[in-house]
Amino acid sequence: MSVDPRTPVLVGVAAVRQRVDEPGGGRDALELMADAAEAAGHDSGAADLLGALDMVLIPRGMWGQGDPGRRIADRFGASKARTLVAELGVLQQTLLTRAAAGIAAGNEDVVLVVGAEAAYRDRRLRGTGLPPIHQPLPPIEPDVSLRPTGDILHRVEIDRGLPVPVRQYAILESALRHDEGLSLDEHAADVAALWSKFADRAVGNPDAWHRRAVAPEAIAEASPANPMLSRPYTRSHCSRAGVDQGAALILCSAEAAERFGVPRDRWVFPWAAAESNLMVPIVARAQLHRSPGFAAVGSWLSAYTGVAPADAKYLDLYSCFPAAVRIQRAELGLGGRDDLTVTGGMSFAGGPLNSYVLHSTVSMAKTLREDPDAVGVVTCISGMVTKQAGMVWSGTPTATPFHGEDLSSRTAEAATTCEITPDYKGVGVVDGYTVVEGASGPSKAIAVVGVPGGGRTVAASEDMGVVAAFCTGEWVGKHVHVDGAALAL
Repeated sequence: MSVDPRTPVLVGVAAVRQRVDEPGGGRDALELMADAAEAAGHDSGAADLLGALDMVLIPRGMWGQGDPGRRIADRFGASKARTLVAELGVLQQTLLTRAAAGIAAGNEDVVLVVGAEAAYRDRRLRGTGLPPIHQPLPPIEPDVSLRPTGDILHRVEIDRGLPVPVRQYAILESALRHDEGLSLDEHAADVAALWSKFADRAVGNPDAWHRRAVAPEAIAEASPANPMLSRPYTRSHCSRAGVDQGAALILCSAEAAERFGVPRDRWVFPWAAAESNLMVPIVARAQLHRSPGFAAVGSWLSAYTGVAPADAKYLDLYSCFPAAVRIQRAELGLGGRDDLTVTGGMSFAGGPLNSYVLHSTVSMAKTLREDPDAVGVVTCISGMVTKQAGMVWSGTPTATPFHGEDLSSRTAEAATTCEITPDYKGVGVVDGYTVVEGASGPSKAIAVVGVPGGGRTVAASEDMGVVAAFCTGEWVGKHVHVDGAALAL
């Protein structure tokens, strides 16, 4: 098939990681980004592409303020490149979609998308009492800043103990369990078995942070090495954010790939992308176990590309917590598939803050180069399944031009929301809940409660009688008493 000169192609990919106790293991996030970019240039077979960059796009990480893109562009002799930083709350996929769409429109020819964290190194440094060591970023703003609109969390969630992601996802997990009709033990076993398969995949991923198999029981059962954090989640269920990892992707036009001599076996094609940026906090979602945004993403991608997510040979579902994966599996029509990652997921391959999708796309590109006729789908989440996205890739071009679609308005039409009633007093029904664990055991019960008239609130209790009761049996669907922020039996 002949390829239109403006077709966007992914031509260079690389992921890097370091251990602070290994030679060269003291690099900061900026150095990891630069190393990943350089490795992606070599991977393309045309390292000169880095000197021709028109734009450098970076998702904001824990490395602070400034413009790392400017430092990276200057390092490779691309001083005229424009820079973009996407703040927390912007979907990571938005950067890849923007890169591909800009190339297709003729606005850019060569684009670098790169991100990194040195969280493990920084934590080790703090443990020594030494100050963090990093290269000062240029004290300038990037040429373009992408910022989210709206709030991921509602004030009532923050005030009543739900600002922590593991607690919010645990509440979503309880709603999923109830909808599936599983007992607590059945549910724990199912989730642990799924997560163990993610760990198995990480074993074969040379870029993964944790490359050891983990038995299901070692995931489900709390222990000193695997403490319960927020029921039903132990530490093993959670994204592994304290990592030193970077990833870089070089996209360019087909014409530029030809001009720079990128071998055809390096080319991977973005077929289409879709995302929803409608922000509905958990407390306002009529059905905690559903995601209208992911249903819309899957439907649109299927209609535009002719390949449904269920028919894609390879998948990498955003995997910050099991509930995220399980909601996507349902909304994307994936049935009982458990081959849901090409990396090993964020608990095992690693979940560097705000840049995991760069890693999953690197792994997907490597996979598709080995199987170019296949199709792969990579998904993305921001917040608590608050924003949703998916992107279709293949080693084979398609006759349909690349297009990125924003489905926020379609999601708004499909989503049913509840009025939030923080001052409610009376009887309500538990729609989702969790028990927070402290150093000495269960310490706080938190519930999202439906109230008469269709409203919702969040209530919590540190009364040990209430906490103990919420540790026994299923509480979704049961009646409780609410007095403003207070939860009682």
